[in-house]
Amino acid sequence: MMEKARTFRSLVGASALLGCGLGAFFDGILLHQILQWHNMLSNVEPPLDLVSMKYNMLWDGLFHAAAWLITVAGVVRLWWVAPMLHGERYAPAFGGGVLLGWGAFNVLEGLVDHQWLSLHHVHPGAGQTAWDLAFLAWGAAMLLAGIRLVRSPASTRVWSS
Repeated sequence: MMEKARTFRSLVGASALLGCGLGAFFDGILLHQILQWHNMLSNVEPPLDLVSMKYNMLWDGLFHAAAWLITVAGVVRLWWVAPMLHGERYAPAFGGGVLLGWGAFNVLEGLVDHQWLSLHHVHPGAGQTAWDLAFLAWGAAMLLAGIRLVRSPASTRVWSS
């Protein structure tokens, strides 16, 4: 039983890392690059000319490098835990862990970067507070859904027996 509990925690931890990395990539690719709503430091150094755009691009690149490292860490941990699964049902624990990680990323990034440090806002300008709060609410909803999935009977029944 102790081994199953350790495997369960390892799976949730690996999938949470993966979710955190995927959340960071989603944020960077969609909000920074495709929609171009903000850059990592666009509130500190508004991208108004080529020099400030390059500065922001560098910090966006460092953000993506960190996202890549977190994702790789999640994949490595998942690779490590996979042999311990022994055919057990792992979808609720894995999915819950991904939601936990993604939600935690959004809440942390929303609180630290958007609110406390004011490095950037989700969508600067009119209504930026509403966008920032919606981002936090989305993260909190994913976090809560992840907790619910990880603690669900379908997840814990397999791992506690």
